[in-house]
Amino acid sequence: MTDHIRVTYRIETPGNVEALAQKIAADQSTGTFTELPGETEALKARYAARVERIDPLPDAETPGFPSDAPGPFHRADVTISWPLEAIGTDIAALMTITVGGVYAIRGLTGVRVMDFDLPPAFACHPGPQFGIAGSRRLMGVSEGPMIASIIKPSLGLSPEDTAQVVQTLCEAGVDFIKDDEKLMSPGYSPLAARVDAIMPVIERHADRTGKKVMYAFGISSADPDRMMRDHDHVAARGGNAAVVNINSIGHGGMAFLRKRSQLCLHAHRNGWDILTRHPALGMEFRAWQKIWRLLGVDQFQINGIRAKYWEPDDSFVRSFHDVMTPIFSDADRPLPVVCSGQWGGQAVETYRRTGQTLDLMYLGGGGIHGHPNGPAAGVRAIRRAWAAAAAGETLQDAAKTDPDLAASLARWG
Repeated sequence: MTDHIRVTYRIETPGNVEALAQKIAADQSTGTFTELPGETEALKARYAARVERIDPLPDAETPGFPSDAPGPFHRADVTISWPLEAIGTDIAALMTITVGGVYAIRGLTGVRVMDFDLPPAFACHPGPQFGIAGSRRLMGVSEGPMIASIIKPSLGLSPEDTAQVVQTLCEAGVDFIKDDEKLMSPGYSPLAARVDAIMPVIERHADRTGKKVMYAFGISSADPDRMMRDHDHVAARGGNAAVVNINSIGHGGMAFLRKRSQLCLHAHRNGWDILTRHPALGMEFRAWQKIWRLLGVDQFQINGIRAKYWEPDDSFVRSFHDVMTPIFSDADRPLPVVCSGQWGGQAVETYRRTGQTLDLMYLGGGGIHGHPNGPAAGVRAIRRAWAAAAAGETLQDAAKTDPDLAASLARWG
């Protein structure tokens, strides 16, 4: 049935899995804790949620949530469907009905939203404005990975100091530069002043070389009107990208921005870890990222191999495949941004484990700025590492004839 919304939950309970699944379906649609005179069979047939599938998983000996109940704790992946007519295509309605109340249900010692299977009606949301193809066009990179960097130090630089770092990175040969996600409009670097200092550097480099480096400015704000004023200032000065802290601005803020945006929207997912680090709670990235893609994310940061944060490599690989899997069409795929402690040494494994694709942005911060021979050498080393990956070479063999890559391996390898 293409007119139903399906959500898969990983649930855990000391009780009966099927009974709890039925309770979730009832509580999150037409029912409550007792029979109701208005809940007729006709009403339930049209609007009630249904348990469609239960896939048992091995029991757990200890509960996911604190519980005095004795084990074992029974686990299963449960798929529940709602008629589209009962929810509609509004994201707030979807999240309220299928997600918000589920965590409060009594009897659970674990619940995690694993996936959304959304009907074609949800294609009404705009999705990426630029995505992979548009990002390549704006950066002038027709093939190969897009090599990117971030302003370092992340905080504390004045607009003028930041512009000097931008000039260094442009000359080093990057395709993309971004504000750190923590940088929006602090007193020492107001957004407008930063834009006014940086864009002339970008334009002069473009005039001199023919290449306009994409710069993404941090415009996130809880006030949508302020966010749009900052967006407009970036666009008026010739900018073409923005960093958006999607969890901080929320679904409504993202929808407001995307409807009016002229910029390529680079999503930072800080705060997602709150939803996912406990395996018995929260939301799988596969489910979570679909919502933001529908709302209009063009580029999606997803960490990387041997990242500097907690996330295991297998989780990154799943995230990469998730964002590269169409929801409704190839056009709704954002550009995956591989980041977090990347310096080129992870290129070969990244290429191998992500389906041997070069449709990605490879973001190096310290791996470029911290190269012993300077940022330009850091960029060259990363490009050589990716050329080795695509050619089936090892990094060690490639480094024999490339001193920049050899220096990277000596420092970080």
